[in-house]
Amino acid sequence: MSQVRTRFAPSPTGYLHIGGLRTALFDYLLAKKNNGQFLLRIEDTDQARLVPGAQENLIKILQLFALNFDEEVVVQSTRTSLYQPAAEKLIQTKNAYHCFCSSERLDTLRKTQSEAKQVPKYDGHCRDLNTEEVETKLKAGEKAVIRFRMPINKEVIAHDTVYGEIKVNTEDLDDFVLLKSDGFPTYHLANVIDDHDMQISHVFRGEEWLASLPKHLLLYQAFGWQAPTFVHLPLLLNPDRSKLSKRQGDVAVEDFVKKGYLKEAILNYVALLGWNPKDEREFFTLEELVANFSLENINKTGAIFDIQKLNWFNASYIRENKSPEILAQAFSFLPSDLSDEQKHKIFKLFSSRLDNLSQLAQVASFIWQLPDYDKAMLIFKKSDETKTKTGLNIAYTFLNNLAESAWQEETLRQDLNDLLAKNDLTAGDVFWPIRVALSGQDKSPSPTEILEVLGKEESLKRIKLALDKL
Repeated sequence: MSQVRTRFAPSPTGYLHIGGLRTALFDYLLAKKNNGQFLLRIEDTDQARLVPGAQENLIKILQLFALNFDEEVVVQSTRTSLYQPAAEKLIQTKNAYHCFCSSERLDTLRKTQSEAKQVPKYDGHCRDLNTEEVETKLKAGEKAVIRFRMPINKEVIAHDTVYGEIKVNTEDLDDFVLLKSDGFPTYHLANVIDDHDMQISHVFRGEEWLASLPKHLLLYQAFGWQAPTFVHLPLLLNPDRSKLSKRQGDVAVEDFVKKGYLKEAILNYVALLGWNPKDEREFFTLEELVANFSLENINKTGAIFDIQKLNWFNASYIRENKSPEILAQAFSFLPSDLSDEQKHKIFKLFSSRLDNLSQLAQVASFIWQLPDYDKAMLIFKKSDETKTKTGLNIAYTFLNNLAESAWQEETLRQDLNDLLAKNDLTAGDVFWPIRVALSGQDKSPSPTEILEVLGKEESLKRIKLALDKL
C-alpha cells in the first residue's frame, strides 16, 4: 500500500480512555506526517455493551483535540452485509465451519480443561460435521456460530513494528468465533474485513492485542489479502507498574478536561507516553509532533502515567498561554456574578500557582467569601498584639486616604514599605496582618496583590473587621 491510511477504531462503551487518546494521536501523526488519511471507525458490534451518547462523545473529544478525521465515520453495525457473506466465503473455502455447541457445553468444556490445568480452548466438536448434517441443523432452526478452521500444526510468523518477529504454532490457538449466532461479527472478523475494505495501511493498537496478531494474519491469508503494517503500543502503567485503571485515579480524557487540564498539555504529555523524540525537548505543538513523529522512536517498555508530570506540563501551559479560549475555560470555574475585570485580576493573580484550572475556585475562594479566622492568626510570630494594632491602624488610615487611581499593586507595595520606615515598624507588623485580614489565611499571595484584586472598598472593610477582632 503506497498511501498511508490509519484509523482510530474505538468501541462506544463509555468514555475515552487516556490510552485511546494516545492511539488516536499516533494514528493521526503518522497519517499527517506522510500526507495520508486519518479515519474514524466505530466498533459497535457488541450491542450489549453500548452506552448511549458514547459515539457522539468520542467524536466531540477528537474534535476538541483537533484530531480531525478525513472521511465519513464508518460504523460497524451498519455493515453487517459485508461480514456475513465474508464468513460464508470462508466456509466455502474450508477455512471456517458452523458450530452448534450450546453455551452450557462450552462452559462445561472450559471447566473440565481448567481443572485438568489445560489452556481453555474449543475442542473442535463441530469441526468435521458434513454438509448434510449442517444443513439439517440449520433448517431445524438450531442456533450456530461460525468458527475459523485453524490450520493444524502450522507455524505462524508475524511481524510487529515495535515488538519485532513473533512466532506461534497453531496448536496453541483455537478455532475462534468469527460470526455470532445473532449475525454480528466478532472483533476479529470485523476488524480484518474493515481494515481491508478501508484500505488501512497501518494498524495502531494496544499491546494487549498482540496475542490476536497471529489470528488476524491467518484471516488475511484465508481471504487472500495483503495484511497492513501492525504497530502495537506499550501499555500505560500506574506508578506501581500495574496497568493504568480507574481504581488508581482518573483515566478518562473527559475527567481531565472537566478538571481544567488544557488540551494542549494533555496532548503534549500523552505523545511522550511510549514515544521518544530522541532529544531533550519536551514541549511540542500538534504541528511539531507531526513533523517529528516516527515509528522507530516508539518504545517497547510500558509507559508510566505520572499525574505529577502531567500537572507540570499543564502548569507550564497555563503560565505561558493567556489566549481567550483558556481564559474562558478558567472563568468557567469562577462564580458567574463576578465581573470580567475581577475574573481577569483573579486569573492573573493565581495562574502561576495552578496545576489545573479547577483549582482556581479553591485557591481564590477568599476573594468572594472571606473565611472565618482566629484573631491570633493576625499576630506575626515576631510581633505582638500592640504592634499589630498599630500597624493595621496606620495602614487603614493611609489606605483610606489613598486615591482609587493609585490603587495599583506596585504603588501600594512602595507606599506601605515607606510607611514601615516612617513608623519604625517591621513587615511582620504591617504586611502580615494585612494579608491575614484580606484572605483569612496564613498562606496566600502577597497583601498588595490581594489589595489590588479586592479593590479599595472591600479591602478597607476587611481590615476594619480585623481591627474589630483585635
